[in-house]
Amino acid sequence: MKKLMVLGLTAALLAGFATPATAAPSSPAPLAAAIRWHDCPQYSDEVLRFMFPTDRIPAFRELWARTECGTIQVPLDYRNPKGRQITVALNRVRATDQARRIGSMGFNPGGPGGSGYLMPINILFNPDMARLNERYDLIGFDPRGVGYSSKMNCAPPGPFPEPQPGPLTEQEARQIYAAEVAFNQACGNTDPAFISQLTTVSVARDLDRIRAGLGERKLSFFGVSWGTWLGVVFRNLFPERVGRMWLDSTAIPGHRFDRFLNERTAAAERNASRFATWLAGFHAEYGFGTTREQVESALLGLQRDFDANPRRFTDLDFVFDAEFIALASGQDSPTWPLAAQVLKEIRDAIGPLAPPTVKEVLSGGPGGPPPAGLPDRFNQTMGTAVFCNEDTGPRNDFAAAWAAYQRRLADNPLIGAAMVPFTANCTGWPHEPQPVHLRRSNASVVLSGHLHEAPSPYQWTWETQLRVGGSVLTVDDDVHGSVPFAPGCVAKLLAYFDTGRAKTHDRCEGIPTPTATAPPSASGRSDPGATLFRLQDREGRGRL
Repeated sequence: MKKLMVLGLTAALLAGFATPATAAPSSPAPLAAAIRWHDCPQYSDEVLRFMFPTDRIPAFRELWARTECGTIQVPLDYRNPKGRQITVALNRVRATDQARRIGSMGFNPGGPGGSGYLMPINILFNPDMARLNERYDLIGFDPRGVGYSSKMNCAPPGPFPEPQPGPLTEQEARQIYAAEVAFNQACGNTDPAFISQLTTVSVARDLDRIRAGLGERKLSFFGVSWGTWLGVVFRNLFPERVGRMWLDSTAIPGHRFDRFLNERTAAAERNASRFATWLAGFHAEYGFGTTREQVESALLGLQRDFDANPRRFTDLDFVFDAEFIALASGQDSPTWPLAAQVLKEIRDAIGPLAPPTVKEVLSGGPGGPPPAGLPDRFNQTMGTAVFCNEDTGPRNDFAAAWAAYQRRLADNPLIGAAMVPFTANCTGWPHEPQPVHLRRSNASVVLSGHLHEAPSPYQWTWETQLRVGGSVLTVDDDVHGSVPFAPGCVAKLLAYFDTGRAKTHDRCEGIPTPTATAPPSASGRSDPGATLFRLQDREGRGRL
């Protein structure tokens, strides 16, 4: 059975830890390397159907026809600007109201390792966010190490261990530890000159080269998840080159990977308790109890039962143990009716066939292998490299890693089986961490933090504001990166990018907690504010 984790709304994860060497507040302007404009990649209907709902394909083709694509050459190592050069891919959708044009706006969806190449198109699919294109040129780009930019893909030195259903054993953990350490050593030593320069600071410097190549004195920016850390670092390096900047689901500043895991899992556990409280209000429909304590006890009992007696169904190639129960318990609130229905069905299942909602959840999304020509949307090597090049935490031996895992499981019983990975972290990574020192500045920025979300716990927003300054928007929801999809929040974002003004501290409702019990469909959903059940191998480092 594959160990599972939950992916959030953006499918992009944040790193949010310390990054490489700093620059003075006013760095010399880079030489404006020329952007080489060229025809944009063309995608078959098969590729587009894999990426988007079918009814969006005509709109994509119309928007893609407006898009200009190009590349820019940047130094691999900015300490040696005339040395080895690499390529960064970008594109531009010009503002529709050139007479009132404000400037260019860059985008990043998260990661590290997420592709931002098609992010302007996704922005334009959102009727509210599309208004940004009236006065801004929208700039998509693939960070170094990702997509159409210069990249590499580390192959594991051997097969990754596949744990058996049930609780992870110490023997299985030793195998995972050895495999991760071997991968870290092998990957870090594959083209070490390149891999050591996959850092947030390097990407921020690349973004400044894009700004210069576009001929802009300042660049505006919208980032989510790890994209917020990219924005913080860009602003830290080049405060005088920031136009207007909005960072949604603010990443942890100055991170250690162990603290990153501890605080994320604690936030997920708190949100699972919120789910238990919600579920108690619908005892007649789901039968898990009438109080939060009763529901939590029932869910933990279900985990114990499924670990002792894993379930199988003849029409699914899947084994259900405690991890699946924890996965369902750790969903964002827009998916709570779906999660509750899944938990009810899996608890009450008696036949050889999978219950209908359970089967739908595990069958959602595009089927079959990715089609030829599909653009890379995530690069695991880049994600690993940024994590490990920037992690200032300990490189644990097995005993310390196993003890840390056991503590996180004990501290987070509701979601631990699914959302507490056993990991060697960056043990074996051959490159030294490259920390940055954050400083406050007056450059414009709005930091939006979500009260109850897990991938970017709310306290990170205020910690970032304390260290770098800026305005804060508190979003009353638990949905990672939801500001563009919540009417009361996106209105504030649009007003800020239009005027440059924001309250020092403001609030908005965000995506509301559901009040009905009818489960939404697990596939083919159009609600962008809700996450789906999504599954991933345990070895997918850091992704929630």
